[in-house]
Order: sequence, then C-alpha cells, then structure tokens
Amino acid sequence: MQAIKVEKNDAGQRLDRFLSKTYPKLPNSLMYKGIRQKNIKLNGKRCEISTRLQEGDEIKLFLPDEYLEQAPSTYDFLSASKTLDILYEDENIFVFNKPVGLLVHPDKNEYGDTLLTRMQRYLYEKGEYNPEDEQSFVPALVNRIDRNTSGIVLAAKNAEALRILNEKLKKREIEKYYVCLAFGKMPKAHDILKGYLLKDSDKNQVSISKKPGDNLKTILTEYTVLDYKENLSLLEIHLLTGRTHQIRAHLASIGHPLLGDGKYGRNEQNKKYGVLKQALCSYKICFAFKEDAGLLSYLQGKTFEISEVSFVKMFQNGGLFVAKEDFSCKNT
Repeated sequence: MQAIKVEKNDAGQRLDRFLSKTYPKLPNSLMYKGIRQKNIKLNGKRCEISTRLQEGDEIKLFLPDEYLEQAPSTYDFLSASKTLDILYEDENIFVFNKPVGLLVHPDKNEYGDTLLTRMQRYLYEKGEYNPEDEQSFVPALVNRIDRNTSGIVLAAKNAEALRILNEKLKKREIEKYYVCLAFGKMPKAHDILKGYLLKDSDKNQVSISKKPGDNLKTILTEYTVLDYKENLSLLEIHLLTGRTHQIRAHLASIGHPLLGDGKYGRNEQNKKYGVLKQALCSYKICFAFKEDAGLLSYLQGKTFEISEVSFVKMFQNGGLFVAKEDFSCKNT
C-alpha cells in the first residue's frame, strides 16, 4: 500500500490524470480497475476517475509496488545552460526574452538545453522548485515561438498561475505584438488580414488559403507599417489568432515573405542581404484582462517590451545586414 497527499500545485486535477503523471509506470487499465474495485481510495472512500482533487486530499493505492515508482532523483534539466534573459520575474510568473536558435521545448533532436529546461534548472538551483516536492506539477511555458524567432515567452511557476495564463491566452486577454521585416511595400499602411491555415505536422509547415475548408483554421493577422526602405517594410504585427508559423506564412501568402525566412520565402532574396534567419521578434506583451484574473490580477494593464531589436536598429541606421547576425532582441 502507498499513500500520497495532494499538494497545492496538484489541486484541481482529475484523479486519473494526477495518477498517470505521478506514477508513469502505472498502466491505465490497472488504474481504472483499481478505482472500480476500491483498490484506490480517496480520503478512505470509493472515488471516481473524474473526481477533482483538492489540496490536502489523501489517496491510498493498494497495488503492486512495481507500478508505483515515482520520479527519479536525478534530473535531465541540470545539463541545461544557465544562460537566461529574464525581463520580469515574481513569485508566480516569468517573462523571458528567448534568443534565436534556442528551442522553447525539447524535441526529438534536442532534449537537454531548451528554454524550458533552463528555467527548471534556474528554479531548482534557486530553491524554488524541487521535483521531489511535487507530485505532478512542473513549471511550464505558456506560449511558444519558433526556434529562429526571438523574443518574449511567458512561463508559470505554479499550477494556479499556469491555469490562469492559459485561460487568458485562450480568451485573447493577453495581447502579443511582433516586429518584423517583410519584402516589398505593403498595400496598406494598416490592415487586418484574414486567411485559413492548414498545418502539415509531418513537414512542420503550414499553407494558407483564402477560402475556408475542411481542417482549415481561421487566422487573423493585424499589421501596421512602421517604415519602408530598401524594398523592406518594417511592420508591427498584432496577433489576433495564434497559429503555427502564422505571421511567416500569412505574409508570404500575400507576396511579402519575411527577410531571412527560407521556409516561406526565397533564399536568393535573403542571400542578397546576407540573412538566413527570419527577421521576426516577439517584442511586446500586454495584459488586458476583461474578467477577474484571481492570483494574477496585479498584472492587469502591465506591458513588457524588449527595448532593442537588432534587425530594427540595423534597418533604421541603414546598415548592411551580415550573415553572422542572429537577430536576437536585447533588453538594455
């Protein structure tokens, strides 16, 4: 028999999801059978798989020990780099400035050094996060940007902050702004582009249609022209929807691909400027809550902005673009 107590960061989860995270070796079939046959009890009583857990609940599992092994005592995130550019931090959230070239989450090619694992190492070494003290919660990133896009990424330190931020992003109560350089002169000084996006997960690529259709998701991209010269438009982008590669693919679909974007643009154009990574930075985020934000209400009305974006500065100064530029944003 093993007993486990539900802590604050685990409250609010369904029982079955909590158990799956806490005991990765426990098969679903055995878990469901254990719940049905009262070999898994909540506060000494029979329970349902969909029961929402509360802080202080006690779960007892009368199951073979071989299925009840928890997280290991050594952690992969300790191999991550210590380098982090933190724009803002408090007891609940982070606002990070992610550089070009760094993945936000691990993938099949890069597991150890990502923005997520760097954050986990930072919190572990700071004494604010210890996996052994958590049953299932892990500090998490809230939004993501492409590997070769720089800029702002939000993260949550606790489960309640994560729940609220996810909800506010979904309801568009957190506004995200980008700056980019696009080829050509835009047809209007300001516009809201509408399209329909189809994602090909195998190729990690999307296509844009002007008409709706099966499996197509509506996208809205608002742009404002800030400047134009050297056949390049400096744009501020306000994302009204947030889809994979939305800015890059949407602008390319109307004939204005981003400078440096080899996937949706043309490398022969990019090479003329010596640029092989997209000139795109998530430079500003605004908290515009329309409803109560609970624990995070103090963020209402706050804006976080990166003060210097390298490709914007080079564009404004009329400097030549060089291949060694990675177009990271700097907070000076």
